[in-house]
Amino acid sequence: MNMINRERTFITFQVGLALAALLVGTLLGPFQALEHSKIDLYPLLKPLISNYYQGLTIHGVLNALVFTTLFIMGFHTFCTINGLNRRLKWFGLAATGLGFMVLGFILAGTTMFLNQATVLYTFYPPMKATPWFYIGLTSLIVGSWMIGWSQLATLAEWKKENPGVKTPLITMGCMVNTILWQLATLGIGIQMLVLVIPWALNLTPATDALLNRVLFWFTGHPLVYFWLLPAYVSWYSLLPRQVEGKLFSDPLARLSFWGFLIFSTPVGFHHQFADPGVPVVWKYIHALLTFLVVIPSFMTAFTVIASLERAGRKKGGTGLFGWISRLNWKNPSVSAQLLSGLIFFFGGIGGIINASGSLNLVIHNTTWVPGHFHLTVATATTLTFMGITFWLVPHLSRKNLKLPKIALASTWTWFIGMIFFSLGMHWLGLLGAPRRVPFSTASYDHPSWHLPQALTGIGGAILLVAATLYFISIFATILSKEKAAAPIEIPIAEAEIEPSHTPAWLDYWKPWIILAIILVIIGYGPILIQMFGNINAVSPGFKVW
Repeated sequence: MNMINRERTFITFQVGLALAALLVGTLLGPFQALEHSKIDLYPLLKPLISNYYQGLTIHGVLNALVFTTLFIMGFHTFCTINGLNRRLKWFGLAATGLGFMVLGFILAGTTMFLNQATVLYTFYPPMKATPWFYIGLTSLIVGSWMIGWSQLATLAEWKKENPGVKTPLITMGCMVNTILWQLATLGIGIQMLVLVIPWALNLTPATDALLNRVLFWFTGHPLVYFWLLPAYVSWYSLLPRQVEGKLFSDPLARLSFWGFLIFSTPVGFHHQFADPGVPVVWKYIHALLTFLVVIPSFMTAFTVIASLERAGRKKGGTGLFGWISRLNWKNPSVSAQLLSGLIFFFGGIGGIINASGSLNLVIHNTTWVPGHFHLTVATATTLTFMGITFWLVPHLSRKNLKLPKIALASTWTWFIGMIFFSLGMHWLGLLGAPRRVPFSTASYDHPSWHLPQALTGIGGAILLVAATLYFISIFATILSKEKAAAPIEIPIAEAEIEPSHTPAWLDYWKPWIILAIILVIIGYGPILIQMFGNINAVSPGFKVW
């Protein structure tokens, strides 16, 4: 589909804002890594950044909330209108939603830089920020809802006009993720509107800290799959074409998306194994559901690797692993996705450990945890998104990617830097080093920490180089005055077997959505009724930093 200027501008604006958030958030990352190496460079940032925790808050919120949400909404819109080959329905609603997201970005960003919202990415009460911070985050989420409604309306209109035709996989995956997002963010929406914002406005004198944590993790862990599913969409629907192959199994891809929708939301209590006040039985139930998410994850690994292997063997790859070298490693978009998938394998293993009750107690609130999510959101998601931009930005700007060798170098540098960083963080966590601590000023230390601390700092420095190389290539492309001679291709892959042969039940939307809602009600309904019925609002607000 040739996008008209309206949709092109809409998507370009979202992707541009997302990359702006990534730029600012990523530049603060090395300061965190070096702080873990007992090197405090934050004084260099004064008066803009006054302390470690302010920098940590900005880094987490801009990267994990603002960048991801803006980019995913733009990518979803792109895949919806191009997969269905039609214009975006209810464009006015979507544009209004983007306005809300921009407002949220401005409010949250400004309050964090003014040190009025140094409450970390999780913003647990009783740490208290200015109400404008919470209003900003709520505005960001509400705006994403509105854009999602527009995307779903576009899909509904297409399905009405094309009865019996399978939804294109690239659109189906994105819309499943949109539904997951709409369902999962009910938790944080209730938290903000019922508990946090009235408390921040001093309309209520205190709040219930435990209930806030429960509602946060209602959203907090499904958020991980909201980050990951667009990467899976690319791995399923785009990457096979980019390596000159085809998708191995359309039905398996669709089934995996439905599996993520069903099992991804009622899993939050595995983040609260150590929290008193949550009955043990609910922790076990959520742990079980968390392990069930492994099933669509394994299906994804099998299908994607099978697609890549068949492509590599068609190009002459032999032996057990000879096909790997035949993939298009010189294409920065391909290398970014291949490397992100490779490192995500280890992130998945760590996730199983995190969800295991006894093992979780070993690594809970240690540096293992940020080491883990830097393998997931900071690599599987972010590095894949970087790979997507290597063709998406040229497509939107109608310009060829500039400095492709630098772009390619950025993917490998990110991969290497993250190996050093995450190895150091996981190692430190196993040695008991706490997370969210400025080690340069901590009154405690242990000789066994020194080597992994050094690895963490080295990794952070390499990641800064990677981010610099990435943005050099992207900015060179954007600022180039030379237009592409031909339209930049959208590399949508074909399946080895036509989707028309996919079982019809894999394109029935209502049963899967209803099942997902039922599981959320079972997983959260009784405990939330109990907690709201016995609300314990005794926590006043504190500004710690």
